[in-house]
Amino acid sequence: MKSVKIEGKQRSNLGKKATRQVRSEGNVPGVIYGEQNIHFTAPQMAFRSLVYTPDFQLAEVTIEGKTHRCILKDMQFDVVTDELNHVDLLELNEDRKIIANLPLKFTGTAEGVKAGGRFEPKLKSLKVRTYPRFLKEAIEVSIDTLQIGGNIRVQDVKEENMEIMNSPRIPIASVVTTRALRQAETEEAKKK
Repeated sequence: MKSVKIEGKQRSNLGKKATRQVRSEGNVPGVIYGEQNIHFTAPQMAFRSLVYTPDFQLAEVTIEGKTHRCILKDMQFDVVTDELNHVDLLELNEDRKIIANLPLKFTGTAEGVKAGGRFEPKLKSLKVRTYPRFLKEAIEVSIDTLQIGGNIRVQDVKEENMEIMNSPRIPIASVVTTRALRQAETEEAKKK
């Protein structure tokens, strides 16, 4: 699995004034939640490849010589400038289950698409509960057998060592009839 390395500094001043000062210097304040919460700052550019990507990645944050393996839990952006304001990370503990959003990766070509339908993904990720050692970059879902008008639902996704937290009846992908296919069917019906 890909990981992003971030060099940070521990932060002792935690008030609004201190936080504004950190941001004015081009840094982003953050918190690593784990056995002990660690408040830190890091340059805004260090978070770019972690925040602005659809991929699931680990963050290896080094603070005062100690490296913490984490996942991105939450982030806040400025409402006006849309700059990253704050980052919350969750430290991985191999003995404790975590909840993470893993992206979906659709594989294959649906039979309904070959017949003229259009593939429509409904969800981009699934919320899972698992141990850190079972985390992966994406959950692969095969769409080869999907027909026109058919759906793949959360309950159809089978992953070992992971508990999927989403409601089982929610569709994650479907193949719909295209306008051209509907018109062709209508014209065929008129000829009969």
